Amino acid sequence: MACHLQQQKNSGFSNAKSAIKRKRKHKENQATKHFLIVEKRTDLGGTWDLFTYPGIRSDSDALTFGYSFRPWLDHKMLAKGADIKSYIADTAREFKVLEHIRYQHEVQQLSWSSDSQQWTAMIKNHATSEVLSITANFVVGATGYYDYENGYRPHFKHEEQFKGKIVHPQHWQDTQYDDKKVIVIGSGATAMTLIPALVDENNEQCARHVTMLQRSPTYVASVPGDDHALALLSGKFSPLSKPQAYTLLRTRNVMFQQGVYRTAIYAPKMMKALLNHRAKKELKGSGVDIAHFQPTYNPWEERLCAVPDSDLFQALHSKRAEVVTDNISHFTTTGIALTSGKHLDADIIVTATGLKLQMLGGADLYVDGQKIDVGARMTYKAVLLEGVPNMAIMFGYTNASWTLKIDLACQYVLRLLNYMYKEGYKTVCAQAVTEQEQVEMQPDTVLGALSAGYISRAKDELPKQGDRYPWRVNNNYFTDRIMLKYRKVKDEWLQFNR
Repeated sequence: MACHLQQQKNSGFSNAKSAIKRKRKHKENQATKHFLIVEKRTDLGGTWDLFTYPGIRSDSDALTFGYSFRPWLDHKMLAKGADIKSYIADTAREFKVLEHIRYQHEVQQLSWSSDSQQWTAMIKNHATSEVLSITANFVVGATGYYDYENGYRPHFKHEEQFKGKIVHPQHWQDTQYDDKKVIVIGSGATAMTLIPALVDENNEQCARHVTMLQRSPTYVASVPGDDHALALLSGKFSPLSKPQAYTLLRTRNVMFQQGVYRTAIYAPKMMKALLNHRAKKELKGSGVDIAHFQPTYNPWEERLCAVPDSDLFQALHSKRAEVVTDNISHFTTTGIALTSGKHLDADIIVTATGLKLQMLGGADLYVDGQKIDVGARMTYKAVLLEGVPNMAIMFGYTNASWTLKIDLACQYVLRLLNYMYKEGYKTVCAQAVTEQEQVEMQPDTVLGALSAGYISRAKDELPKQGDRYPWRVNNNYFTDRIMLKYRKVKDEWLQFNR
């Protein structure tokens, strides 16, 4: 009888996907019949339960962000946070996963014993303050990779002098911004989402004026906010069912995502020219300088931001919003003084300055009494952790929908557990074949494809990838699909033990 413990602290889709796939497969795979999900928060949804700032939405299309086995039927492609959370909850309810979740339970320590061939998880019940231990044969870390307690928040010179409110989007709560002057510091996905939402006159609140203050530009591409192709392809006169149409369109979107990314990598000048051309077209007549959207780096060296139906550019046309590219000198009582000498007035300053990263939801990891530094270990196929038995850590894509990779990783974990059950193996551990192989590899972070600040700040926290198979992270859906779904489970890098 196997018990699988899965901590669900810091993510939404990935943890539910892992559990649902186990639930669907347990009739054919007794190795995954019993599992438990522990969730620190009071409700499911992860990211989509935590963030409450105006306009919160995905920046990945819903057809590839959703579950492969349960079609996303809404026509909205960059879906709102509340809609995503409802979709997760409905799916978990349909597949009877809810009964396996223990809310307000935080995994504080995970310890592996080679003698008992089990994990022991020290878990705090935040409802009762009780600390309990649970044993498990296999652990899946589906916590995402950022800290839910605190976002990245640099200290700005003289910020204590500011008389208004300073808020990080991760702790938005009930911030009142109606008829206020707002400065949003940052140029990532959060800032791109906030700007049009704060000046939307159709909302209950509407800011008087919003300034997006960025230290450096970001590439921004407008994408259609709606896609009615699913309804058309599965309509009354179509030979396709909704699941068939969903699979077809999902494949279309995967190929488009991969095509854009590969073009950016192998033909960066062409992609840069295309993005600049589209941005100029969007800004025509607004008076906004195109330089605010022309980064010095190549596309996809940092994440490219997508906005639905040009909403960011429309906000800039409205004159309620502006973008300023400059450095902060210091805060004043009434706003921010810039190094250029310009001053920006504000009632509210939003520090959309990024994420603070951590692994396993902050839990300490031990193997036979030795503390494991996750940031010093490589990942095998971006699923298993080098030298750590019976543990998977879920990592998604940064160049496509996060959950495309989670979907493949979950299928691989199920294949692995099923293989172990059939062959009578109790443990599995990924190891470099020889010490020479380990020495020769040039490790980089598992998210090494991006050079974003939040990744470079956490380079010592994130697992590493090697420079060759199976330690290298491909960030390619098609090669990952072959590797995780069709290659043999047993290979020279996996050590099995009965």
